[in-house]
Amino acid sequence: MKKDITDLFQNATVAELKLGYVHDPSDDHYVCLICGDGYERGVIYADEEGSTGLFYEAEKQMKRHIKHKHQSMFHHLIELDKKRTGLTDLQKELISLFYDGLSDADIVKKLGGSSSTIRNHRFTMREKMKQAKLFLALTEMMEEHSAIAPKLVPVPVTANMVDERYVITEQEREGFLNQYFPDGWEGRLTAFPKKEKRKLVILRNLAERFERGRVYTEKEINAVLKEAFHDYVTLRRYMIDYGLLDRKEDGSQYWLK
Repeated sequence: MKKDITDLFQNATVAELKLGYVHDPSDDHYVCLICGDGYERGVIYADEEGSTGLFYEAEKQMKRHIKHKHQSMFHHLIELDKKRTGLTDLQKELISLFYDGLSDADIVKKLGGSSSTIRNHRFTMREKMKQAKLFLALTEMMEEHSAIAPKLVPVPVTANMVDERYVITEQEREGFLNQYFPDGWEGRLTAFPKKEKRKLVILRNLAERFERGRVYTEKEINAVLKEAFHDYVTLRRYMIDYGLLDRKEDGSQYWLK
């Protein structure tokens, strides 16, 4: 079972992000925040790797899944786009080296500079961590206290580049969908808009017509999109550009990213 993890990822706590999975009470599954794989609580699963011959309960299986399939949540988070993490390439490299347990002297040998420079980086990052905790506490209280703040549509975790296109309220989204799908959101598209925000809303709606975890041929992708709009080639290209669909280089297989 695979899930769309956009909402789960956005609403995850710091502790859950470090674990790499959350418990989704809607269907009692533990869900991987990297790929969307899920394991139902109360079910016993065979070892995915087949190396132990053992069986594991759902949460233990999820921990093994993250370790064997994704290495760790750290490695996933550190590779996220700068728009998401706010980290420069140098900061990402330093954090990775600190994570690996390298001494200041070893980092100097690898990157150059001086030990005092590395120590300053460590100090600055720790100060930013303290500030981030306070910022998180303040903004969470702000969200909880402000009942009239517009609800924003969550940004897909697969978005290739996060920018102002993704600043969309739920009210805007509903308005765009009603405008471009007048016969219902699962019906045909009347036109493909030129404005980026509207494109994004339309494409995310179309993505919901595909089954998560399934691999499609190009012909199958085209058939689904053709039901929505005559220019299915343009829709397919934009869905790839926006990080909603992924494919093999030869175009033989497609899947929801």
